[in-house]
Amino acid sequence: MIYFLIYLFVEVYITIEIASHIGGLVTFLEIVGSAFLGIFILMNFRHTLSENLDALRTRQIDMQGFSNRNIMGLFGAILLILPGFLGDMIGIFMQFSLIGTLIINRFTRKYPPQNHTYTTRKDDYVIDAEIIDDTPALR
Repeated sequence: MIYFLIYLFVEVYITIEIASHIGGLVTFLEIVGSAFLGIFILMNFRHTLSENLDALRTRQIDMQGFSNRNIMGLFGAILLILPGFLGDMIGIFMQFSLIGTLIINRFTRKYPPQNHTYTTRKDDYVIDAEIIDDTPALR
């Protein structure tokens, strides 16, 4: 809750400072234009989702990259719809994959990668043995 209040204070402060320099009409046009951009991004999100699914299917990105791209795109579009200059700047930066990945990696937990292969490594405790049987059926 405290982070939301800090964000709200900074958003209002920056919006008032920028609006006092550029004027009310330009501020209104920026708010309406960024809202239309956010709505346009949300309406075309299915294309972005299909491109990300193709990249995931061809193993160009992993599952974490897939979710990061989609979450950042949606969250950035929502910030563009909301009025305010700070939210618009963050929303535009979130549309770029690199910035979104950096932000999401900063606030997510780091889990060690799970090894799903069944090959043994050389440092595993494996005893190499040869089985010798005296039965004539094996000769």
